[in-house]
Amino acid sequence: MTLALDEVLRLARTAAVPQRVGRVASVVGLGVDVVGLDCAIGDLVTIGDDTPVDAEVVAASLTGLRCMPYAHLAGIQAGAPVRAQGRPLRVPVGRGLLGRVLDGVGRPIDGRGPLTDVTWVSLGNTPPPALQRTRITEPLQLGVRVMDTLTTVGRGQRMGLFAGSGVGKSSLLSMIARGTDAAVSVIALVGERGREVREFLEDDLGPEGLARSIVVVSTSDEPALLRLRAAFVATRIAEAFRDEGSDVMLMMDSLTRVAMAQREIGLSVGEPPATRGYPPSTFSLLAQLLERAGTGATGSVTGMYTVLVDGDDHNEPVADAARSILDGHVVLDRKLAVAGHFPSIDPLASISRVASRVTTREQAGTASVLRRALAARKAAQDLIDVGAYHRGSNPLVDAAVDHEAAVNAFLQQRMDEQTPFGEAWNRLAHLTASMGVI
Repeated sequence: MTLALDEVLRLARTAAVPQRVGRVASVVGLGVDVVGLDCAIGDLVTIGDDTPVDAEVVAASLTGLRCMPYAHLAGIQAGAPVRAQGRPLRVPVGRGLLGRVLDGVGRPIDGRGPLTDVTWVSLGNTPPPALQRTRITEPLQLGVRVMDTLTTVGRGQRMGLFAGSGVGKSSLLSMIARGTDAAVSVIALVGERGREVREFLEDDLGPEGLARSIVVVSTSDEPALLRLRAAFVATRIAEAFRDEGSDVMLMMDSLTRVAMAQREIGLSVGEPPATRGYPPSTFSLLAQLLERAGTGATGSVTGMYTVLVDGDDHNEPVADAARSILDGHVVLDRKLAVAGHFPSIDPLASISRVASRVTTREQAGTASVLRRALAARKAAQDLIDVGAYHRGSNPLVDAAVDHEAAVNAFLQQRMDEQTPFGEAWNRLAHLTASMGVI
């Protein structure tokens, strides 16, 4: 890749400046205290000589810097040299990333050689100004019937998939990755098990899905800062495609592990613990990350974020904060998952805040019929279970009971099955018409 003239001049000026070397004052917990360097928050430093480790400045005081590493600190000792790199983290963006797998700071890890046809940009970016964002007016196909009809997603919307562990969030995300009609998919696997990464790439995503996707991976054993940066690297890559006018699908699994990584970092630098041990910076960081998705002056980034709710408590702090920022939420139910109902989406607990703006009056009415029938059936379930419900008491309950098999067939879907947007609505219209309720 040929460097631009201004970049060559910048590198030459940097090389000509005498290099100041700091020292490691202490290594405590997850961080390194450094003295003898003048750096700003976000700047990169290199620790050690024999086996150098890159780190980032996360806190600063008059007495020194607090740095968090991008790798494990084994072998680093007090007194080790520390050199400033003189810049913040830069990440690759561009069409050359399609089909590639990157680590948490944008380095290729798929064994396919160095990156080509990319541009290196600063990781930091600001969300589009509120009044320069285009309004969400078009639906985005996901290929999942229950989501495309009952919780319709618009281009540029930010949606959360909320569930406890083992309920099918990652499987649903891979299903969306294959079924969406977005031009580009950027997938961030943050804090995932190392075993699952290759399975996701080869089985869930597949060669066809990977060809139009960019995957950023940071597994659960990697340092907290690397896990946190993976979320922002994926977001920055998606933003670059949006700026070109593309419609991008950004999928992140999971937002909760991003918050956990920030909790580790915040507590390590001395922040006081607040709600359930999360420092205040965690919740401001969630807003900063999520607001960077959405529509821009041109193009859009549609965000799909999985949220791992602690102990199936959907009101725990991270879930509650995410729900307040996102434009809708899809709730996965453990009872449905145990019963073999996939995707285990509870349509009555799920909502899309922009569905009314991206669906027609007829589509909204059709979805409302099924929702009302499901709600009536749920309200009468206890009576039905004990045999106390009398047929004819509520036409909606009667219709839901009589057509239970057809309703479940519509709500359930195989992982390898994608339903086009129009076909999903046609199937729903046929189902509600056969139920005979208004």
